Amino acid sequence: MTDEIDLGASPENGFGEGSFDSEAMPQVSIITQYVKDLSFENPNAPASLQMGGQPRIDVNVGVNARKAADNVFEVELKITAKADVDGTATFLVDLLYAGLFGLQNVPEEALEPFCIIEAPRILFPFARRIIADAVRDGGFPPLMLDPIDFGALYLAQQGGNGQIGNA
Repeated sequence: MTDEIDLGASPENGFGEGSFDSEAMPQVSIITQYVKDLSFENPNAPASLQMGGQPRIDVNVGVNARKAADNVFEVELKITAKADVDGTATFLVDLLYAGLFGLQNVPEEALEPFCIIEAPRILFPFARRIIADAVRDGGFPPLMLDPIDFGALYLAQQGGNGQIGNA
């Protein structure tokens, strides 16, 4: 036995079969994601692994996007994290993580917001895990980055120099 649920979609109110023209609907696909560059430095090992005290951690985030081919955009998420205890460097991790996104029927005015806000939001959890694993593999507790509001960064940069950069 099957249950049918009527959500009120009918040809009369514009939601019947064929009412959505797939040619006109914006479509986004994630073609691939990849590490472009990853660096981990532990310049004062093994002493840095034995330091006491809470490290001071500086995190910088940057976003870059470019057209890679027709309807394909490469979005890069660059994350750098530096830690030190009392002015002595403990670690530096630098990640350039990217994704290729296929965009069909996306209005021109929506391309930049998608590439600078939504695409990095999709990439961030994967980059966050890579950073955490690299720091852990370097002998430190994993660095769990807080979520980033790429929309707020975008709006802040629009009021500034118009370039997305450090957070």
